[in-house]
Amino acid sequence: MASPVPSSLSVAFDFTGRHVFVAGGSSGINLGIARAFARQGARVSIASRSGERIAAALALLREDGDRIDAEGYACDVRDYDGVDAALAAAHERFGEIDVVVSGAAGNFVAPALGMSSKGFRTVVDIDLIGTFNVLRAAHARLRKPGAVAINISAPQASNPTAYQAHVCAAKAGVDMLTRVLAIEWGSDGVRVNAIVPGPIDDTEGVRRLAPGDDARAAMAASVPLGRFGSVADVAHMALMLASPLCGFVTGAVVPVDGGSMLRGGRDLGAAVGARVGA
Repeated sequence: MASPVPSSLSVAFDFTGRHVFVAGGSSGINLGIARAFARQGARVSIASRSGERIAAALALLREDGDRIDAEGYACDVRDYDGVDAALAAAHERFGEIDVVVSGAAGNFVAPALGMSSKGFRTVVDIDLIGTFNVLRAAHARLRKPGAVAINISAPQASNPTAYQAHVCAAKAGVDMLTRVLAIEWGSDGVRVNAIVPGPIDDTEGVRRLAPGDDARAAMAASVPLGRFGSVADVAHMALMLASPLCGFVTGAVVPVDGGSMLRGGRDLGAAVGARVGA
């Protein structure tokens, strides 16, 4: 049977009554994604390690109107049992999950010989193991068929970048996990995709990798479109991937980066190297 074609874009992006779970949703890009879905009528669950950040995020979400229905859950994505408990509570509160977003991430700047095994493992545990934990625990609570999983990756997944060995390894794993789960879960009617944000302004990633005006200017100049992206740019792609307009899209790793990945990792590596004095 052919998939129904929405009669208008407003129908395609109407998430009224649908349940969206966002891991890492208390700040940055992930909060922007949660907010975008909430504005389109979704019931939103956010998860984060910090109860204080969750409270602040929920307050921000509810500023968008009395109709916003949102809840938060404290968990560490590295702890499967904790993630499972958060998802169980969200399922109890709002029902089956229509969209799950896995976006928790960690990063720091260091050459491979300047980081400890523990530091390397921490980023892999948050980015890669955390993504597996979120999606694995969510599967039983997803609306099947019809649910969508969206992972948040990074350019370092495909562009080797100096001083980012841990992130390169972890996010490469996230991209491959995205593709494998798209194959395995396709028979359930669950689509699995990833978004690769480039330099996005007002995010922790840009603040860490390009502190100061000179570094910011160099990073912006390295983008073919000549500017930073916005959190809204990434959120809009999440809405698109979760919508019926992308009903036949799965296993895709989609850059939202102004063309940055076309230049490879050399520009980012140079910017990071300048920061650490290499």
